[in-house]
Amino acid sequence: MDFSITNGLVLIASYLLGAIPFGLVITRIFGLGDIREIGSGNIGATNVLRTGRKDLALATLLLDAGKGALAVLVTAHVLDMPSLVVVAGMATFIGHCFPIFLKFNGGKGVATFFGTVFAISWMVGLTVGAIWLLTITIFRMSSLAGLAAAVTAPVAGFYLRSDDSWIFLTAMTIVIFIRHRENIERILAGTESKIGKKK
Repeated sequence: MDFSITNGLVLIASYLLGAIPFGLVITRIFGLGDIREIGSGNIGATNVLRTGRKDLALATLLLDAGKGALAVLVTAHVLDMPSLVVVAGMATFIGHCFPIFLKFNGGKGVATFFGTVFAISWMVGLTVGAIWLLTITIFRMSSLAGLAAAVTAPVAGFYLRSDDSWIFLTAMTIVIFIRHRENIERILAGTESKIGKKK
């Protein structure tokens, strides 16, 4: 198989994996309807939590993070192409944010980003996780914690790794900020919802 064809297949498969809207699928299976019609309208774990089902929110979180990690780990195991490993994770992340199955209107990408980061480097992942935990503990805002953690990732990647993965982490961070533009406006206005409170 030609090298370019291999790359293309890996990226397509990673994108399609990321495009699976687990939050939407899980809530429909358990009879909660369309998750996009409640709360923020997002398909991620934070919005699933607004249904009152913590178990389904946790399952969504793990599955969304897991698909990012799976793309990275499988690519690393099958192919000896370090640069392609990071790009595969990014393709999964893009699939989650812009899924073909939902007319390219998907989630905000934080959980899938986390899964990708941890699979790329556990040291970077722990650093990002610590910032997320600290921020959400102090401010109790899921969006702010995700944004803070996303900013941390490329910085940690630059200092803790010797490759160019920080460039791709930076690109994903930019996408996360774009997907969170309404949250950022509410944070600045002091009206962003907090964990434990319904919109």
